[in-house]
Amino acid sequence: MKHTPLIDAHRQANGKLVDFAGWEMPIQYSGVVDEYQTVRRHAGLFDVSHMGRISVTGPGSLAFLQRVTTNDVSKLSVRQSHYSMICTPAGGIKDDVFIYHVKPYEFLVCVNASNRDKIVAWLHDKVAQAQGCKVQDRSESLAQIAVQGPASRDILTNAGMADITSLKVRQCLDSTFCGHPTLVTRTGYTGELGYELYLPAEAAAAAWDRLLEAGHSLGVKPAGLGARDLLRLEMAYLLYGNDMNDETTPIEAGAGWVVKFDKGDFIGRAELLAQHTKGPSRRLVAFELIEKGVPRHGFKILNPDAPHAVIGEVTSGNLSPLLQKGIGMGYVTPAAAKVGASILIDIRGKSCPAMIVKPPFYKRTPSTS
Repeated sequence: MKHTPLIDAHRQANGKLVDFAGWEMPIQYSGVVDEYQTVRRHAGLFDVSHMGRISVTGPGSLAFLQRVTTNDVSKLSVRQSHYSMICTPAGGIKDDVFIYHVKPYEFLVCVNASNRDKIVAWLHDKVAQAQGCKVQDRSESLAQIAVQGPASRDILTNAGMADITSLKVRQCLDSTFCGHPTLVTRTGYTGELGYELYLPAEAAAAAWDRLLEAGHSLGVKPAGLGARDLLRLEMAYLLYGNDMNDETTPIEAGAGWVVKFDKGDFIGRAELLAQHTKGPSRRLVAFELIEKGVPRHGFKILNPDAPHAVIGEVTSGNLSPLLQKGIGMGYVTPAAAKVGASILIDIRGKSCPAMIVKPPFYKRTPSTS
């Protein structure tokens, strides 16, 4: 299995290590719910170095990214970022990505760990047809650490990074941390105030220790993939491989807001525009269970008026520590996708009533200051 530069730190902290997309990663340390609560109340420290980091540079980088992603990259000023999709010609999602405009002719594209090789190969293939643009996989040379939670800003300030206090949501800046150049971004996957640090791989261990020390009095703890999944589910954030894949389109997945048809041509545009105009044959919805139960990926969604009629499938589900009820997402037919509509979730042969709700499940609005 592959290892991030922080594998020794995870072992020393007695993290429970599992195989995640070919990486040996911590699923938990003190416990999934404890780490979840720590992030909601204080702050959690996440190793996300398994994700892919791809640099796109040169005077042709903007035009290239406009062609291979769905969102409008021309709207990004330097030091801004946005969420986007990379699609197939048929409109299927190859990956969902974050794009950071770090310098006038330089962008950083963050991709999912499971899709890194696929996306690197795809971009290298497409850049051969572009001009004035270079694609470089920097995943090995850069580490990525996320600090997420209400105390995250104070932790970074305590650690000596005072220049982040004015950073707004989806902004980024060049800083120095532990003596190394560091890109700091105000992005994350938890719904809380949070930051992500991109820094040289050789500096990762020192940075991790520094953040734990700076945040000790503020309640920071290492957090694993289990807590990360719970936190993102409560925000109804999509997880590649569960809620979307290359057979799913952004329109079906409820991510049509990152598809900008008026920016010009891009890969998948024609098919996505046709689906947007006609309407998709299925839609991703969020739901809450009415009775006790825990929905899981792959469980069937049934029509309450015809309990044996399958109308969809759960893509993500769990017990929400916040709501103390089962929550989930799944694809259903458009007729069944209305907020407030009743559905049934087949939980190991038992039909459990549920209601479609408007996401996110976690209602607190992150700070925008």
